[in-house]
Amino acid sequence: MEIKVLGPGCPKCSQTEKIVKEAVAEAGVDAQIEKVTDTMEIAGYGVFGTPAVVVDGEVRCVGKVPTMNEVKSWLAN
Repeated sequence: MEIKVLGPGCPKCSQTEKIVKEAVAEAGVDAQIEKVTDTMEIAGYGVFGTPAVVVDGEVRCVGKVPTMNEVKSWLAN
């Protein structure tokens, strides 16, 4: 599983990355987590509000910090 946290590094982006890492650890899922800060790469996903989370190429969350339960539900699917 490949998870990308999109954002320039603002506090909400950092919080999102932390939640994603904790959810992956708790779920015991084998996932590669990447932080993407390049605005052109972020825009390439059609995302214009950050933070955003992309799971296996699918944008799952845009413009808000997801909850732990939201992230875990994405990991289960």
